[in-house]
Amino acid sequence: MTETTAIIDRGAWDPAHPPRQDGRTFVVTGATAGIGYFAAEQLAAAGADVVLASRSAAKLALARDAILARTPDADVRTLVLELGSLRAVDAAAAQLAALPRLDGVFLNGGAMSMRSRARTADGLPLLLGTHVVGHVRLLAGILPALAATAETHGGESRVVHASTGFVRRFRPAFDDAARVPRLGIVAYSKAKAITEVLAFDLDRRLRAAGRPVASVVTHPGVGVDARTPERPGIRDRSTPHQRNPYTPWAQGKDAAAWPGVRALTDPGVRGGEYYGPAEGMRGIPVRLPTPARTAEPDAAVVRRLRAEVEALARVELRV
Repeated sequence: MTETTAIIDRGAWDPAHPPRQDGRTFVVTGATAGIGYFAAEQLAAAGADVVLASRSAAKLALARDAILARTPDADVRTLVLELGSLRAVDAAAAQLAALPRLDGVFLNGGAMSMRSRARTADGLPLLLGTHVVGHVRLLAGILPALAATAETHGGESRVVHASTGFVRRFRPAFDDAARVPRLGIVAYSKAKAITEVLAFDLDRRLRAAGRPVASVVTHPGVGVDARTPERPGIRDRSTPHQRNPYTPWAQGKDAAAWPGVRALTDPGVRGGEYYGPAEGMRGIPVRLPTPARTAEPDAAVVRRLRAEVEALARVELRV
């Protein structure tokens, strides 16, 4: 069996009826479109207080309005977060750390430009800077708040990392974080491979330190615009529609959000686990075998990669 079909799930999961999340607070980065928006919408419908985080204040307002149109009594707030600016990340992290509680974060955001020369405001490769470095700096600022919430209210807080099935398909090297592959899709896959390595490493360190925070990895399968339900200002005639050759075998971006939502809300989820669609590109979110290449690489490689990313982020991710 392949990693996408060897399901080792604990039980049935109904995406239409996740556990109620009343009183709990979750942050979703990249929440103004696609998977991030639908994850936030689903969390709000389950009763959670949701913080929509993204770089555009105007798009954040549209996303909030779209969620409130479907769940009028939802508690939805917005936060401007530019993952490509370390200074902006610090400002956003300070606001999140000041919230009364913080039960989980879905690290879903990141630029999708495939230009190899694209850079962040701090001069970092754009894909690495937004998908990896920005999130590491954000976590450094909010991890104490996540732990404090779990200690006060019981249970575990969650850090959910969004990866991609392309990590398994392209198998990019990840021992040199700053080197940018020539092909954009490989560069994106490399950023997500580094995400996975650091996510699994973070969970090991959290458990070793006895911290009540779980780090979980997810991949969404393939979500395409053609199968995504319309939402005013989010996915409608006014928004760009991208053609995708995988459309006949894919799912909507609402379904692509399911693994992230399950990883945040399923009480049976454990740190260090890996979730994705049961059918590979689509399907009910299930627990899949942990990918050995990113979950169990050489320890020296992990330490070197962590040190390199922390140097780029100009912060130490302490547990």
